[in-house]
Amino acid sequence: MQMLDVNPDTVCRLIALAQVFHAQEAVVIPEQPTSPGADWAMQVFADHADDEVCLEFKSSIDDLEPEQLQQVVALLWLGRGDGTLEDWPELLEQAQDDWNPSTAEYLIAHPFLADPLREALAMQGYDCE
Repeated sequence: MQMLDVNPDTVCRLIALAQVFHAQEAVVIPEQPTSPGADWAMQVFADHADDEVCLEFKSSIDDLEPEQLQQVVALLWLGRGDGTLEDWPELLEQAQDDWNPSTAEYLIAHPFLADPLREALAMQGYDCE
């Protein structure tokens, strides 16, 4: 079983930022397709370009290597039930296939991002406490 290359503390930081960002009343998330490359995710960032939490989230994402970003996307999918822990290699492969430079936008545009990331970390044996 392949373990995480992305630091769980980094994922916990993304969870915390996502919770703060999505708790704001002004945040509006459009209906979401399943593709990481869709334009709707870019619009979320465009609508919140001056939001400090959103900018910090994007900065944290930008600090990660592509392989680490792919793991965060695979964690999102794992945590929302797109597969089980046994499917981790396939989820990771799919995230690698779907990867593009808009990963930060794709992630922050999920209105309940924190919950599946937290769930997936727990499945991997990590905790944000």
